[in-house]
Amino acid sequence: MQAGVIGWDIGGAHIKAAVLEPGGIISQVMQQPCPLWKGITYLNHAVEKILSEIPDKHYVHALTMTGELVDLFDSRDQGVQQIISTMQACLPACDLWIYAGLDGLIAHTEVKPHHFKNIASTNWLASASLAANRLKNGLFIDIGSTTTDILILSEHQVQAIGMTDYERLVSDELVYTGIVRTAVMAVAQSACFQGQTMGLMAEYFATMADVYRLTGELQAWQDQTETADGTEKTVMASAKRLSRMTGYEFSELDLANWQQLAENIKSQQKHKIAQACEKHLSRNLLSKKDFFIGAGVGRFLVKQIAAEAGYDYFDFADLFAAQGPVDGINVADCAPAAAVAYLAMSGKQ
Repeated sequence: MQAGVIGWDIGGAHIKAAVLEPGGIISQVMQQPCPLWKGITYLNHAVEKILSEIPDKHYVHALTMTGELVDLFDSRDQGVQQIISTMQACLPACDLWIYAGLDGLIAHTEVKPHHFKNIASTNWLASASLAANRLKNGLFIDIGSTTTDILILSEHQVQAIGMTDYERLVSDELVYTGIVRTAVMAVAQSACFQGQTMGLMAEYFATMADVYRLTGELQAWQDQTETADGTEKTVMASAKRLSRMTGYEFSELDLANWQQLAENIKSQQKHKIAQACEKHLSRNLLSKKDFFIGAGVGRFLVKQIAAEAGYDYFDFADLFAAQGPVDGINVADCAPAAAVAYLAMSGKQ
């Protein structure tokens, strides 16, 4: 494939795209909100928005996905088929390749029903495979808005135990927690507040986006999901939402208390991810000389976990030729989209 490539990562809540020029430099990375569970038209609109920001010239398109999981579809197979059909309609007369995990990239005209299971939710393998191609060993960790992927890379190979979501949940290679959309009640059932440990309300009052607004680690462009109560995304609004988890009457004068609570909940999420990392390190395929490789919008946590575990940190963006962030977003934030674009350009089918 000699033309430039646009890599697409079709998620259930966001669409990410990376534009890879023929010289091997990514010129643009973009993310658009796409609440796919509400209807397929949201996918059409998000793709149209991204395409409107890309120069009008010929590109090959390469696609990976996780959006087939949303409850808009009766089955994953139906979701895979409908997402591919929608992308074909959005990209008429374009070369469109579909990432099918261990089967590689398949021309959309050649995709058959028996490919669907390998197409569904294998965006993690695209990212990890590209990292393994460029780094001999390491622990690859992609923390996104909703989920975390953890894979051992050894001898330039992805040492995955599981391939399906079920298998990966069992193996802790998929940890269903992220820094934006995850409900606080899914992370912490108790917390330290005002010097004592207390239970938290099991209600959808707040999300981890509220936690990371209060810790100052959530960037505005990453924050594309509605809040739990549908109101503003300010520090004080986040503090008020988090306060509902405690039953303690909210006051702006108590901001330091809410920030402390946020730090405690953050530490619980980080501990859960760190425990999964330790489980993989116990396979003894890596040494202290190897890296923790961070990707995704939550990779600031990877850097912290690496430091606490005594490992050096390597950013996914540093695998590629230098390119600065665009409006705060860079290639590591859209790792699967960038990876599938590179895999397509290099002809790894």
